Amino acid sequence: MFAEVTSEVQYSTRHGGPYDRGMADSYYGRGYNPHYFVGDSYNSTRLEMVDMSASEIVAYTAGFNWNEKHGDRKEW
Repeated sequence: MFAEVTSEVQYSTRHGGPYDRGMADSYYGRGYNPHYFVGDSYNSTRLEMVDMSASEIVAYTAGFNWNEKHGDRKEW
């Protein structure tokens, strides 16, 4: 599964991956905090920004910014 962000860049939308976690943090109104899970969210090891590669941080940021731009928010 891939989400096209620009005509040139695609990010994996794997559940728990950096792009997915960025979108989820924005959706739930959490702040920008790059991280991801090596497998499914909350059911596998969580990697924090210090352990992420530059491309993983870029993917998280892209997911967060995409959701911020499109305004999809959890209604509480």
